[in-house]
Amino acid sequence: MKAIVQDVYGPVDVLELRDVDRPPAGDDEVLVEVRAAAVDAGVWILMSGRPYLVRLIGFGLRKPKVAGRGRDLAGVVAATGARVTRFKVGDEVYGTCETGSFAEFAVAPERQLAPKPANLSFEQAAAVPVSGVTALQGIRDLGGVRAGRRVMVIGAAGGVGSFAVQIAKALGGRVTGVCSGAKADMVRSLGADDVIDYTREEVDRDGPRYDVILDMAGDRPLSLLRRALTPRGTLVVGGGGYNKAPLLGGFQRALRTPLVSKFVSQNLRGLTAKEGFEPLEDLTRLIESGSVTPAVDRTYPLADAPAAIRHFAEGHPAGKVVVTV
Repeated sequence: MKAIVQDVYGPVDVLELRDVDRPPAGDDEVLVEVRAAAVDAGVWILMSGRPYLVRLIGFGLRKPKVAGRGRDLAGVVAATGARVTRFKVGDEVYGTCETGSFAEFAVAPERQLAPKPANLSFEQAAAVPVSGVTALQGIRDLGGVRAGRRVMVIGAAGGVGSFAVQIAKALGGRVTGVCSGAKADMVRSLGADDVIDYTREEVDRDGPRYDVILDMAGDRPLSLLRRALTPRGTLVVGGGGYNKAPLLGGFQRALRTPLVSKFVSQNLRGLTAKEGFEPLEDLTRLIESGSVTPAVDRTYPLADAPAAIRHFAEGHPAGKVVVTV
């Protein structure tokens, strides 16, 4: 089969389209014929080996332990392991894999797959798992957004942010999106009630107004973010700025927030998404109800996956970047 693989860490030039063996499915795994896959920050991180923290926590010290790139996928079940009960050959599924989804076939644990939403194309479905689950857990589970809450989404035009705006609106929040002026119309089309152009104004322009702030998009100091938060508000931060600091990237903010939270009245949370079929099924309900629609910026064929990653890392996409197989 054809697959995008790498032997060493580095820039997109280390990626190659090769003929490799089709991966076998274990007892609790599903072999998926991939129709589409998506780019997220983790793809860039595992390709480059930066921040170096990822090498130290088990992804390979000198070279990647897994040669294939890509985690999000949508496709058709080609084979199932002996203990798989939720899927059969021919089912359309989406989720995350372990072997690299920039490939004609990929193996995924059964627990990380769900039936593909009926109203989505494979390209749209592939855009959902990593970013959609991250947004859902940041907005609903950690943020506690509910009707009437004032919510700020920083990076509202990005992969996670475009889902977060829609999920917050579906939960009844009043949403302000932070993005560049060029993407303001797109963010409003997602449901944002207001937009802050970060090239002209800072996020604390209105003072302590927001009940919930989700920031996955940058490296703003916690002190600045807290100035926009109500005294009892909740701040959720993720690994923005992943391609800047070589050791920890943007993860230092997520690591610091629980410590700072002990000494302030505000609730500061670091976000690390937990994958599984349960949040995917929750997203499916939102998608099939029409409350959430994946925003796809561009699609690239499998052979051009390196260009897709380059566009993600350098081009500030409006929504998700998808690779078709």
